[in-house]
Amino acid sequence: MNMLARAAEGAIRAAIITGPGEVSVEERPLPQPGPGQVRIRLEGSGVCASNLGPWAGPEWMTFPTEPGGLGHEGWGRIDALGDGVSGLNPGDRVAALSYHAYATHDIADADMVVPLPPALDGQPFPGEPLGCAMNIFRRSRIEAGQTVAIIGIGFLGALLTQLVSGAGARVIAVSRRPFSLEIAKRMGAAETLAMDDHWRIIEAVRELTDGAFCHRVIEAVGKQWPLDLAGELTAERGRLVVAGYHQDGPRQVNMQLWNWRGLDVINAHERDPLIYISGMREAIEAVVSGRLDPSSLYTHVYPLEGLGEALDATRDRPDGFLKAMVTC
Repeated sequence: MNMLARAAEGAIRAAIITGPGEVSVEERPLPQPGPGQVRIRLEGSGVCASNLGPWAGPEWMTFPTEPGGLGHEGWGRIDALGDGVSGLNPGDRVAALSYHAYATHDIADADMVVPLPPALDGQPFPGEPLGCAMNIFRRSRIEAGQTVAIIGIGFLGALLTQLVSGAGARVIAVSRRPFSLEIAKRMGAAETLAMDDHWRIIEAVRELTDGAFCHRVIEAVGKQWPLDLAGELTAERGRLVVAGYHQDGPRQVNMQLWNWRGLDVINAHERDPLIYISGMREAIEAVVSGRLDPSSLYTHVYPLEGLGEALDATRDRPDGFLKAMVTC
């Protein structure tokens, strides 16, 4: 029996994380949207690196997860409306900020749903990370002619490389993997540096900038060393943008350096859902206009039953990997 037949009978399929590194796909009752909500028949969801902490099974994690839980990068078509919803219709193709997207269906508040235009038909659209990139770009305040170092060229760093270079700034991309540096070049980086030796990188950037360092530095790794390096590469009165997801423990910062150089330090992670939605709308406009093209960055696609493999690949980053998605 296919997915649509099961849905018609009132069942969905959802991935459930049952323990550290363990996942099962099970049938559950078809959820019904409440007032002000919509139900989405999902086409797919991006796999986020923020899932890796729960996937590893830390002490604070509780198993099993809710059906579809941890998935928050879904897109698909509305197939049911709750009471009081206007401006949306069954059949509309949308991206959503929802939280159980590792499933065939999910529920989202109507104001957390963004319609996708016909120009994007047939294209995957993990709205949350694309919107995140737009919000980070906005808070970085990039200007034409600036020199911008981007540390860490994963999916987010690659998107930012394209946005920043497209704005007329010179991008110096710093990353660990040769594949990532090749991606950075394709996305518009003027120079690339292997992230191998702290002082070698500092001296290389000093030389590339005639000793002035970078007007903007975007740290997109989420580890201590890249954060240390980011401060060293930021020019006097420059802006250090923390885009990395720092969730594995406290960080120390070189406040003496930050203070001496008079840095503006921006934590670019948004927490207001409405700002996420605003970023998603901007991302739609950027992709439709061609200012942002993420299509080559979706490197690995898995069925829902392959979520465990997708999470392992997101953790291990095999050669050629940048972004995993699951199809529903």
